[in-house]
Amino acid sequence: MSIDAYLTITIFLFTIIGLLKFQNRPAAVFGVTLLSLVASGLVTKSQLLSSIANPGLITLILLIVCSFALEKTKLLRIIASKVILVGYKATFLRLFAVTTACSALLNNTAVVATLLSPIRNNPHHFASKLLLPLSYAAILGGTLTLIGTSTNLIVNSLFIDAEGHSLEFFSFSAIGIILVVGCGLVLALSVRFLPENEHQVDGREGYFIDAKIVENSELIHRSVEDNGLRHLESLFLVEVVRDGHLISPVSPTEILQQNDRLIFSGDITKVGQLSQFSGLETFAHTNDLKDSNLTEVVVRQESILVRKTLKNVGFRALFDAAVVAIRRDGEQVSGKLGDIEIKAGDFLVLAAGDDFKSRRNISKNFIVLTGVETEKRLNGWKAWLSVGGFILTIALAAFGMIDLLEGLVILLGGLLFSRSVNVNEIMRRFPVDIWLIVSSAILLSHALVNAGVVEYMGDFVNHSVDKEHAYIALILIYLLTWLMTELVTNNAAAALMFPIAYSLALGFGVDILPFVMTVAFAASGSFISPYGYQTNLMVFNAGQYKLKDFVKVGLPVSLTYGAIVIITVPIFFPF
Repeated sequence: MSIDAYLTITIFLFTIIGLLKFQNRPAAVFGVTLLSLVASGLVTKSQLLSSIANPGLITLILLIVCSFALEKTKLLRIIASKVILVGYKATFLRLFAVTTACSALLNNTAVVATLLSPIRNNPHHFASKLLLPLSYAAILGGTLTLIGTSTNLIVNSLFIDAEGHSLEFFSFSAIGIILVVGCGLVLALSVRFLPENEHQVDGREGYFIDAKIVENSELIHRSVEDNGLRHLESLFLVEVVRDGHLISPVSPTEILQQNDRLIFSGDITKVGQLSQFSGLETFAHTNDLKDSNLTEVVVRQESILVRKTLKNVGFRALFDAAVVAIRRDGEQVSGKLGDIEIKAGDFLVLAAGDDFKSRRNISKNFIVLTGVETEKRLNGWKAWLSVGGFILTIALAAFGMIDLLEGLVILLGGLLFSRSVNVNEIMRRFPVDIWLIVSSAILLSHALVNAGVVEYMGDFVNHSVDKEHAYIALILIYLLTWLMTELVTNNAAAALMFPIAYSLALGFGVDILPFVMTVAFAASGSFISPYGYQTNLMVFNAGQYKLKDFVKVGLPVSLTYGAIVIITVPIFFPF
């Protein structure tokens, strides 16, 4: 082999070592790999540019960006409100079915994030009995389609670079269905090993937010549970004020009435969720102010508000603002926002009018901390555009009527023009890590080809191993990819193992698809470690799990998953 070949192999090995040593920073490791390849001249300028602008990678990025609008609609919240039932078996089945179905088409991280809150706050079951199945269902659902998980799309990006065309939308579906059924049955038998950890819901944490049910609201004469008010993300309904009487704690079966004041507690940035309920107005709305322009302040000792209520002080006239929420460190507040007596040191979140900053009395009464950037929610035609446009684009691409990349470009344009998403939001949440990992992996594949490493490996396999041993090599690829996934992350495992699998397939002189699909499925098979897959990490702390819980439940699921992949891949994708 040449010097370039030895240098490329060295960079490849150091990348693996770096991923093992810096498990929480895979993007940084791949960034160093990219710089090393460019600096050493192992790749060309055109290869660098083609790696960054790979069609499969761009498709993955567009899919993530377009899903931002989808996350701001009612869709996932409505789905979440229908999951929890009184019986555990019925709840498990519905949760598993809904999660797998949603994860086949939507970002599985967003699906898990939406369902976390209603599961943790449910009154019928231990959250620890449902959260780990939630994560596993999301992983299994992601194996059903090309867009079900970022792992599939990363493998597709590398496949496009190597072969010049994309995998089919339903290439993964046949094996994915078998995995969902087989692993789902094993999971159903294994959940008895999950702990019964009590989740203490502290509804008194965070800001207190006051909202009023107005005339003709869709909430009237329906229970808290039916309205989905127990399924909000990071907001908890702690009190209902009705005709001067305080109802606390609030039962899920409590029937709401007109003019009820609903007192929520939690993360103020999630207040936009309340706008999705027809006829539910916050303090800002009653003062004709928007809660999208929020400012956090602390009440000064010398403020005229001290020992007075918001209702009596004429707050809007004084400051051209309305109080959206209040927080008092070290002490609980209770009741309607307008009736609470303000104390020095209280934290207030204000919906500010146009003249707020120019008022001279602001600095005398408040210490202005910062603006609060709330998560904006979509309603009406924008919600229909986001959901309908996404589903239509995916459906047309799935049946070959349009190219997925072109469809997503058109959809993103519509979302931008309708202001369902904006440029600042895209820039803030842009998946730089995924872009860097995938483009670096593609570039590393180019370097392995340029230096002759792929050709050398192929020749070595061709002359040293019989073609009949291809199946053994396939099993080895699965085990190595799975091990990388559990030790590092799924995306990094897929990116690194693809060129090895591709080289082995060429060496054996067989179709590359069995090896490609094995890498894709193996990289998604993270069930034993809480760190290999993002959804596992999300439920790890939320369910108060220990590592042994993942092993007890995840090991039988992982073994079943691996057996199904190793058996079925050669059947559906013959050598």
